[in-house]
Amino acid sequence: MSYEKVAQVKPRLIIGTKQTLKAMKSGMVSEVIIADDADQHITSKVSRLAKDLQIPCSHVESMKKLGNACGIDVGTAAVAIKR
Repeated sequence: MSYEKVAQVKPRLIIGTKQTLKAMKSGMVSEVIIADDADQHITSKVSRLAKDLQIPCSHVESMKKLGNACGIDVGTAAVAIKR
């Protein structure tokens, strides 16, 4: 997963760990992107649920760059792409 792909699907993004988890549980997510420099305590919940629900999970290096790709001024640990 690249930052460019995230930027291309902006209208279908769910930004943030809590919102991502909620959307995953609702069955609204086709793919999840996690920042590697985020706190593992937070991102482990997302990756575990993605594995349990068989949702593809990609990783990027930076929370800040992921936030920028989403069009926000702060970093984000996790982003989901809606179906």
